[in-house]
Amino acid sequence: MGHQVIIFDFSTVRGLWEIRVKKHKERQKKEKERIAKSALEKIRQEWDVMLECRRKGIPQAAYLNNGFIDANRILDKLEKNSPLATKIALLNETEKKRNKFVFQLSGEQWTEFPDSLKEQTHLQEWHINNTMISTIPAYIALFQELRILELSSNQITDLPAEIGSLKKLKELNVSFNRLKSIPPELGDCENLEKLDLSGNLELMELPFELSNLKQVTFVDVSANKFVSIPICVLRMSSLQWLDLSSNNLRDLPQDIDRLEELQTLLLQKNKLTYLPHALLNLSKLSLLVVSGDSLTQMPTAICDSSRGIKFISLKDKPLETTSFQEIEEITESDRDRELFEKEFMKAYITDLKERETVPCYTTKVSLSVQI
Repeated sequence: MGHQVIIFDFSTVRGLWEIRVKKHKERQKKEKERIAKSALEKIRQEWDVMLECRRKGIPQAAYLNNGFIDANRILDKLEKNSPLATKIALLNETEKKRNKFVFQLSGEQWTEFPDSLKEQTHLQEWHINNTMISTIPAYIALFQELRILELSSNQITDLPAEIGSLKKLKELNVSFNRLKSIPPELGDCENLEKLDLSGNLELMELPFELSNLKQVTFVDVSANKFVSIPICVLRMSSLQWLDLSSNNLRDLPQDIDRLEELQTLLLQKNKLTYLPHALLNLSKLSLLVVSGDSLTQMPTAICDSSRGIKFISLKDKPLETTSFQEIEEITESDRDRELFEKEFMKAYITDLKERETVPCYTTKVSLSVQI
């Protein structure tokens, strides 16, 4: 048999996973902080500086400042063509450039972009999160060097047509906003590789012009109102990850096998009653997640372990009557709930990847033990 994981009563195990998701986030945060604060590289660089200065007979007073290496002071003492001087200058320049090309904004006190932003057209990254901003200014067309446009968890209601002018854009994340449509001009961003439109709740279709996005490998349109896979998505020939969970899908197109590079397909929390045989033609598909309550037909070969597909069937309703202690309901908005469930699935899939073997059958009791 293939890898089929059945979880009874999705809502019941939510509480058990809240702690797991929180710990997973804390581990990620601590690891980022550890890397950012790591002193090993800096110590090695300072040691190289000290050795070079000693070799050249430069006194410590000339390159130490309160016990720390003062790189700016010793650059004048070293030859301009010295490898060490060049390395120090390069490190300083790299750090300055990184800070110069990244713009970050966060906090509910922001209702619009600062006026000074329009003058920084050299920026390569925007990271705008958890603000009350609802409109993206048309002058975004001036930012021709923009590579990453990350606008998650704001109040954005629409994207300007001028976004199509960003020819170097590689990542666009407008998840958990209030979008109801996508401008067809986005299809002009031919270098786009990652597109995240999840959690807008109201998106029902994507413009056909997005078929031009041949470099896209990641598409997430989960937690919206799609009733079918958009035609433009089926024409994204490089697509590897497709998340269509939490929509209104009732069936999958017979030509879904056009996505020859597809590796991960997430379909849980839809209204699917069958899976097409064409899925078996996706030779690179390695992870398929569905909600199995309404499924009545699917190719038996999907569960064939020799195909290498991890097939996960999530059950929202219990198949048998069992007494369990009720978990207290948490009052939250639809967006908060969808965001939590995305984190839940992310942690669960990560957990599956970390295991040497995947359980063929999981009940609430065994799942709680594994946690």
